[in-house]
Amino acid sequence: MNSDKDISRKDFVKTAAMTGLGLSMAPFSILKNRDKGKIRIGFIGVGGRGTSHVKGLAERADVTIPALCDIRKENAENAKRIVVSAGLEEPDLYTRGEKDYLRMLERDDLDGVIIAAPWLWHVPMAVATMKSGKYAAVEVPAATTLDGCWDLVEASESSGMPCMLMENSCYRPRVLAVLNMVRQGIFGELVHARCGYFHDLVSNDVLIDSKGNFGEGTGGESNWRTQHHINRNGDLYPTHGIGPVAHWLDINRGNRFETITSSATMARGLHEAIVERGGAGHPNASIDFQKGDVVTSTIKTANGQSIIVTHNTTLPRPKTMGYLCQGTKGIWQVLNDSFNEEESIPSIYIEDMSPNEHWEPFGPYLEKYESKLIKKHKKDAANAGHGGDDFYIRNAFVESVKRQVTPPIDVYDAAAWSAITPLSEESISKGGHPIEFPDFTDGKWMTNENIFRPEEGF
Repeated sequence: MNSDKDISRKDFVKTAAMTGLGLSMAPFSILKNRDKGKIRIGFIGVGGRGTSHVKGLAERADVTIPALCDIRKENAENAKRIVVSAGLEEPDLYTRGEKDYLRMLERDDLDGVIIAAPWLWHVPMAVATMKSGKYAAVEVPAATTLDGCWDLVEASESSGMPCMLMENSCYRPRVLAVLNMVRQGIFGELVHARCGYFHDLVSNDVLIDSKGNFGEGTGGESNWRTQHHINRNGDLYPTHGIGPVAHWLDINRGNRFETITSSATMARGLHEAIVERGGAGHPNASIDFQKGDVVTSTIKTANGQSIIVTHNTTLPRPKTMGYLCQGTKGIWQVLNDSFNEEESIPSIYIEDMSPNEHWEPFGPYLEKYESKLIKKHKKDAANAGHGGDDFYIRNAFVESVKRQVTPPIDVYDAAAWSAITPLSEESISKGGHPIEFPDFTDGKWMTNENIFRPEEGF
């Protein structure tokens, strides 16, 4: 059952809607005094991920970048050089400490803000951005707690400003082709899906460096990300997997997540890597990592489907999202998640179309059902990160701001997908007991129309 706190939050949202503060009633009239029709995007967090977004938007003719914020001045200076090198006006920098982003948000010459800071800052930064009257785009996950998920929803509802989750995996060519097939009924009625985040973050030095160290001073995400493995035991990074699946299953648009049941293995990967790199006497070798190496969750939906979501980032393995889409008329699954894979591996079976009880290569289906959006922007996306996915997610945010519409991955998606983390933690702590999902839409999921429609624009 939902907690009393959840109920009180719902009452808040209802009150906001009744008093004219609801998101659906917002005029989105923020784009004033634009420079020759260009939208103005600011950045909070310009480390590795944020800098990649700066590079991508600096290349666009319809964007200016007036302001950059980062706790590390060298990061901000590097991003500034990228902006200036692209021929844009030199941006102002905000580097006076952890909360200098609030000073940046006082500006009236920003239409939207992209947030690419460590996870624990996503909610306060996105909330402050919306309250300042600006579109917010937040990197994944949007929140790490249920309270944080509700804070995002409440801020968007009360301010009338959108919050977009920057989930680039929703724009992979294969998952968009499968989405087209789903919406055209090729798989029949969907029954089951599978997804996850299978990515060795140890061998590539994301969680620890070459000597087994992490924390402040080690550089990159090991500065902060590894600490989550010490403090928490749950699916820490669910949105890359669940995003495309949520679109296939119409989550928040005629369907919703109802319950989650999660389990975790023992934790071995990080400890063994630390001992191997730094020896048994290394200070980090005595750490009791709470996060199990493999976390498996089963989600039940309101429409009766099941979804298996897996998190596996501390054991040796190739990277994949492990997608599977099973309907009453056929099945598709990812067997090789390389961005350059030529779709020659048999991975699809459609009743009355495929050879009897034999898998087929997906390539011909990808060609037939390829998204119009992918076809339109292949050249633009060719040099973008993550096989071109980064171009499409940035483009979706820019186009949403330009058109003053709700982004195709909205605050309700951000909340529902990110809620998997704290709910999986709760289920694991209770021995795999099923945990109910809050209804962040307050019942609107039953009548909401799909807003993720890449065939129609972005």
